[in-house]
Amino acid sequence: MANDLHPSSLKVQEALRALGCPSVVRELAESTATSAQAAEAVGASVSQIAKSLVFLAGGRPVMAVASGSNRVDVRKLAALAGGGAVTKADADTVREVTGFAIGGVPPVGLRAHVPVFIDRDLLQHAEIWAAAGTPRSLFRIAPSDLIRLTGGTVADIAEDRTR
Repeated sequence: MANDLHPSSLKVQEALRALGCPSVVRELAESTATSAQAAEAVGASVSQIAKSLVFLAGGRPVMAVASGSNRVDVRKLAALAGGGAVTKADADTVREVTGFAIGGVPPVGLRAHVPVFIDRDLLQHAEIWAAAGTPRSLFRIAPSDLIRLTGGTVADIAEDRTR
């Protein structure tokens, strides 16, 4: 079955396996490029979608894995990443750093090592869903396994909802 996966999804599946994770990549007919689309496709809440976003912090790439219901607060991310201006990486930079296109960037199997900061709000769920290399593929994982696989730092990276 895994050999029938898109090459980018297969790369994610192989990375999961190499990391000792039993999660299985699912390719779907419908788009999972946005958190709302992904949630609808798998019958989850938007807050269960783990979106992997690449930023440049002081010119160095970092990844924020945020709950689909949250926006990343770049000031909080800057403090975690050691200061310096934080901007969202452009599409070319995302592909160069991760090996994947925006809309399907997974939190594992990246081309280069980048520091990962994981939204603490994801920990309220028993399982979450993350992109698996294409805008139509996902994998289910426990938040504790995501932390272990990525070596990520759990932090408050969400914008305050009162603003």
